[in-house]
Amino acid sequence: MRKSRILLAPSLAVAVLATAGPAFAEDPTLAPTDTPVVGTAPPAQPEESDLVEGAPETPAPAPSDATATVPDDVIVPAPKDSFTPDAQACEPRWIYYPTSKDKDYHKGVGAEQANYNGTSRTAKSTFVSEVSGTVGISYTGEFKVEGSAAVIKIEGKFGVNVSASLTARLGNTIAVDTPPRKTTFARYGVYRLKSYGYNQYTYTNCTKGAKKNVTIYTPHRIGWAIWEK
Repeated sequence: MRKSRILLAPSLAVAVLATAGPAFAEDPTLAPTDTPVVGTAPPAQPEESDLVEGAPETPAPAPSDATATVPDDVIVPAPKDSFTPDAQACEPRWIYYPTSKDKDYHKGVGAEQANYNGTSRTAKSTFVSEVSGTVGISYTGEFKVEGSAAVIKIEGKFGVNVSASLTARLGNTIAVDTPPRKTTFARYGVYRLKSYGYNQYTYTNCTKGAKKNVTIYTPHRIGWAIWEK
């Protein structure tokens, strides 16, 4: 049996393994699966196509209407301590509020790999990650806070472990069975959790500005996306 490897062009968009989770986790804190799960179709493209890599390094400035008349869409709470002489004003800042989460979407690091089994028997295909790469936060919409602040909120809301960035490293290996006359494809990288939420500015008088919706992809785990056809 002669086994060949075909290097495919790397995907430039964030993709999700629609029918399977990561086949192997390089992070020692994550337990790899004993039997890799292989999908039957290539990772599908997410609905969003205008992802912007990275997150603000510093908090966004206050809205321009910070000292203006309170607009109609502003929430005006009644602070509990508003009757006391020494009542303190609210800290002016942007706050991120997660509302719901979706699934994990895979961001590849390096080129996709493929191996065709031209025999009449099942063969073993072995893939090795050939580059290292760090994957950070991506988002669509208006992201007004630091990435680390959003991570803390998402973890607290959904009870998951996510990060501002994860690094997929050189040399990770995965071996899977390839059926007769089939091609197995593999892509190493980082799975990012897709979640939804909004940013809202709190003023010194404790009123809150308009909600700014955002969809965020936060690094969740390292692993392979595997599929065959």
